[in-house]
Amino acid sequence: MKVALLSLALLGQPLIPVSDKVPVLNVEALCKASVEEDKAMGLTEAQSFSGCMDDEKQAQQQLSTMWAASPSDVRNQCETTARTGGSQSYVDLLTCLQAAYIVAHPGSHPGSLRGASKDRNKH
Repeated sequence: MKVALLSLALLGQPLIPVSDKVPVLNVEALCKASVEEDKAMGLTEAQSFSGCMDDEKQAQQQLSTMWAASPSDVRNQCETTARTGGSQSYVDLLTCLQAAYIVAHPGSHPGSLRGASKDRNKH
């Protein structure tokens, strides 16, 4: 067994298997923090907690189809991106997979969501 794992490591193969299921993320904490941040910034059109949760649930549903069709290296990279900085977002995960899809299929657009992305105010 150790020889097989070492062989995989030497070949550059990931030792952690990629799940065929969408990862479970704690979006409640993200949405609570997002609402508090919006209030602290004094935004006049701040997103509500329920709006944030609805966007995250919608993204999770869209991911169920796209996740299995995406290559494992893309899934790994996108899951890492979605969990970066302690926040966890299905919207970020979906956006990452959509971007990878667009790169692989120029001229197509799989859709987008607003959500609670930690990068939403950087545009």
